[in-house]
Amino acid sequence: MIVNGTINGLQKGTVLLQKMQDTILISVDSISLNGESTFTLVDENVEPELYYLTLKEIDQEKIAFFGEKGEITINSKLEKLATAVKIEGSKSQRILDEYKEMIVKFNDKRLDLMKETFEAQVTKDDELIEKLDTDLQRLIKKRYLYSANFSIKNADSEVAPYIALTELYDANVSLLDTVNNSLSKKIKASKYGKKLDAFIKDIKENEK
Repeated sequence: MIVNGTINGLQKGTVLLQKMQDTILISVDSISLNGESTFTLVDENVEPELYYLTLKEIDQEKIAFFGEKGEITINSKLEKLATAVKIEGSKSQRILDEYKEMIVKFNDKRLDLMKETFEAQVTKDDELIEKLDTDLQRLIKKRYLYSANFSIKNADSEVAPYIALTELYDANVSLLDTVNNSLSKKIKASKYGKKLDAFIKDIKENEK
């Protein structure tokens, strides 16, 4: 995997290419820049998985992206590193971006309901509070179902088990089972496919 990119506004600093190994974030490549803002980083990527592009000097802000074999281009701005980013060349990232577009809408709706609930609590409108709580529970259920259906729709992508692990970890195990059973043979054997299967087995074991 080759990651090329530009961070506009960056004149000096170290760019790190990182990923999770077990439970530890490790750097697989790095480049020190002095007077330029373009970079090239590489990793012997075996299968699609989540990577992080990090500036060593401000490592609390990271660009998360799905890396995979081939050439990926990442462009951003120093002052808005994670929010102004544009990523091209990764099919897995395009799938994840499609998912995130809808999740943003769910999050916005959740914030609206929380604001309305706070206002109802101030006015002590118990009937409205109860209604808003019901609406919130319905929204949470809809988000779970959307995440599961999206994963099933993309069952031949490593993004599917990744979404199940990060978005459905506290859902009913039957929903996780449904996603897991839909995965293609290739994805079941992938890093996130194996993790999802092990996660489900742990849940079932603890329920005994």
